[in-house]
Amino acid sequence: MGSRFLHPDPRRSGGVTAGSGQQHRVRGRSCPRASALGVSAAQWPKLCARPPREKALDTGLSTCRARWGGGTVSGMRPGTRDEPGADARPPEAARAPGNTAAEPRILSIDRLRGVLVILMVGGDHLAGVEVVPAFLKHAPDIGLTIADTVAPAFVFVIGLNYGPSFARRMRRGTAPAVRHFVVRYLALIGIGAIIAAGATTFAAQPTDWGVLQAIGVAGLICLPAIRLPAWARFGVGLLVLWGYQVALDAFMLPSVLHSVQGGLFGALSWGALLLMSTAVADVWRSGLRPYGICCALLVVAATIAAVLVPVSKVRVSLSYVLVTLAISALVFLAFDLASRVVAQRPGFFCWWGENALALYVLHLVILAIVVVPPVAWWYVGAPYWLAAAQLAVILAVLSAVAWWAHRRGIRMDL
Repeated sequence: MGSRFLHPDPRRSGGVTAGSGQQHRVRGRSCPRASALGVSAAQWPKLCARPPREKALDTGLSTCRARWGGGTVSGMRPGTRDEPGADARPPEAARAPGNTAAEPRILSIDRLRGVLVILMVGGDHLAGVEVVPAFLKHAPDIGLTIADTVAPAFVFVIGLNYGPSFARRMRRGTAPAVRHFVVRYLALIGIGAIIAAGATTFAAQPTDWGVLQAIGVAGLICLPAIRLPAWARFGVGLLVLWGYQVALDAFMLPSVLHSVQGGLFGALSWGALLLMSTAVADVWRSGLRPYGICCALLVVAATIAAVLVPVSKVRVSLSYVLVTLAISALVFLAFDLASRVVAQRPGFFCWWGENALALYVLHLVILAIVVVPPVAWWYVGAPYWLAAAQLAVILAVLSAVAWWAHRRGIRMDL
């Protein structure tokens, strides 16, 4: 029954087989369902009169083909009860390392990445304005604010795509894949160094380190372990994090406190965060229920760590990494669930998420224009309305660039 339905006998269907691409007509009108299933116009009424089980199969195939662009049943990820797939992950075949098909973009990841870039832009702008309340700025040392959760969440999102991106590159061989990732993250370190030099020269903010350098070093730390199983990657990340905390408490604290993002040594902690994020990403891809359990375990681990070790972004402490990892996983869970019920087409936040790196670098250039003028009332001493107006202009310009890049099909992923 199933084979006769998928590949009709040419003798009974006028010589037309499935996938012929011909447009059949029923009573003078085109019949797209008949054409899609590869049956003749004369046979279509007979197929419509089949038993309910065959009708259900017809409906299921039509729905799957509409969702996945005509893929076969074996090429689609089987649905599960806890994954009502509006924004479900792509087919297993598309994610397999040996498959040459490009993996479709996952809107929930793009949306979260876009929101995070917007928050980073707003946080960087408001950080130097005196009237902005302290809870919207980074904590000076021990403590956790809203602003302190954005950068680790961004690293978490990088971890969501790190493994699949490496697997796609592996189709061309291990050496090209490793070379591509090394060049990518060395480029991030170089871009970060240029930005740090610009901040020192023009903005009177002496620094030799920044968030892009921290991400670049973290990406290089993660690379040797990316082919390990998820549990092993998470374990290695925990070991690196524990070793970092021991060294921090023993002799590295003064150096880290006088650095931005923990400096070069603090990049070890950021690397541990990225490595554990790739493991959490694998759990997410295995299903919603395992991911929910994973989030609960992360909350427990973060709570214990926060009791034992001070939470500090400046120190990039063990507790800070685990707490922000748990928060990031829960926030992504909310985005994933929301993306299953909203329209499945790119929108405003996806525009930002598709070109996060370019927009982040561009915002630093625009921000320099705002910060450089040596007039107190213009930036540092700006009133609420002026600071809000400046931020609105910056976001408007960057949104226009994001929309333009989306329309042109330009994508620059981290």
